[in-house]
Amino acid sequence: MIALDSYTPILIIVLASLLDYLLADPKNWLHPVQIMGRIIDFLTQLILKYCATAVQRRLAGIIFGICLIFGSGILTDIFLQFVNQFYHWIAIILEIILLASCFAGRSLRLASLDVLTPLTQQNIIKAREKLSQYVGRDTQNLNENEILRAVLETVAENATDGVTAPLFYALMGLFFDPILIVSLAIAYKASSTLDSMIGYLKEPFLDLGWFSAKFEDILTWFPCRLTVLTLALISGKPKQILQICQRDAIKDPSPNSGWSESVYGAILKVQLGGINTYQGVIKEKPLLGDPIDPISMEKINQALQLTRNCCLIWLTIASIIFYLTKSI
Repeated sequence: MIALDSYTPILIIVLASLLDYLLADPKNWLHPVQIMGRIIDFLTQLILKYCATAVQRRLAGIIFGICLIFGSGILTDIFLQFVNQFYHWIAIILEIILLASCFAGRSLRLASLDVLTPLTQQNIIKAREKLSQYVGRDTQNLNENEILRAVLETVAENATDGVTAPLFYALMGLFFDPILIVSLAIAYKASSTLDSMIGYLKEPFLDLGWFSAKFEDILTWFPCRLTVLTLALISGKPKQILQICQRDAIKDPSPNSGWSESVYGAILKVQLGGINTYQGVIKEKPLLGDPIDPISMEKINQALQLTRNCCLIWLTIASIIFYLTKSI
């Protein structure tokens, strides 16, 4: 492990989390996800061009997914080890920056603010335009309540794959092999990026993206449940919250997003889901949570705070355990 002492690994994770909290990804900087996205787009076009049958596309998708996910993690580790041979401090700084790039906590906050600010100014047209940059649903006819629901659903769904799941895999690296801290988080981010770009259950990605969608579901399954459990515990009503999640989450076809959205809906006493339109096609999503309170900007801010609290709890517990194991 690139280390100053035995406590450097946990310090890297804490500093990366702090960096994500304080700073969003600079717009003019090349982000690892952008690199992954360009590779995915290029190879996707090649596969769709030269693989004519469903079997060929599924096989190509499996090979493509495995190579990108594991290759991203391995290449990241090789790069950091190479830099460490010559510039020890720079390698540590790069670890912190790369790990911070895997977290989307501040990006979620800024995206929410980007949409909510026009709403506070009674500019619903601008809010619709901003929202269209972050969601796949049609936004041109949404009213204020529907916009607020879309923002909260985005925050709730992306809390796991954008924030807590990358943190989970970094912490797994901390305890199993500290050399894997950044590479595991990067590998997960590659899986998540693949799923978001080609993991659609429709053509031309039905077979090509099959592996990416399934593998991302598997990787996200445990950190999603751990996120739900953590949030339920800090709500002060774990039994009630978990009962609502168990009741509603199974309605969603996704094995993870239904749980993630359900726990936020249950804690905030709001209902997510309902009728959305995608490229003119109406799709009814399952209702998650109970409509006790209306969705508001305050509820969205509370959801963002819940995500931050979850990460703080994980970091605190991990730091204590890591310190105790090193002290023995």
